[in-house]
This record gives sequence, C-alpha cells and structure tokens, in this order.
Amino acid sequence: MKKEYDFSKGKRGAIDSAPAGKTRITIRLDNEIIDWFRDQVEARGGGNYQSMINQALKEYINHKSAALEEKMKIIVHQGFDEMKQWILKNKAISMKN
Repeated sequence: MKKEYDFSKGKRGAIDSAPAGKTRITIRLDNEIIDWFRDQVEARGGGNYQSMINQALKEYINHKSAALEEKMKIIVHQGFDEMKQWILKNKAISMKN
C-alpha cells in the first residue's frame, strides 16, 4: 500500500455507466418491498431483484394504460350514442315544423 495516492485525475460518480435505455437513480423503498422482491428472486433460483421491480412497474403501467383505453372506448361509445339520440331527437323536431 502506498503512503499517498494521487486522486487529482479521479472522476466522481458511478464506476459503471448505465446501459442504453436505462437511467441510474436512487430510490427509497420500504424494507418489506425490497425483502419481497429479494425473496422472489431467491425462490426462482437467482436473478436480479432490481430487474424484477422494473418488470413489475412496466406491467403495472401497461395494465393501467389498457384499463384507461377501455374506459375511453366506453366513454366515446356512450358519447356517440348520446349524440345519435340528440340528432334523431332534433331531426324529429325539425320535421314537425
């Protein structure tokens, strides 16, 4: 071991850069959440609990997006039905006049 080290050319930050499409963040999660994901990884014989959390978040977002899309279809369909009824009602009124 040296008595002194020269850190003048040292760089701050992570040693490994994040792969393309990924962003390194710091996030605080409840211990129970981390423990659950780690237990799942261990039960499956290994892997990465962070990747599992990422996948769970993706599935949640996709589910929410699909649910929102279904709700929008219902709203649009109801809107067309209401508009059709309004048109028919007003058409009947104008035919009487």
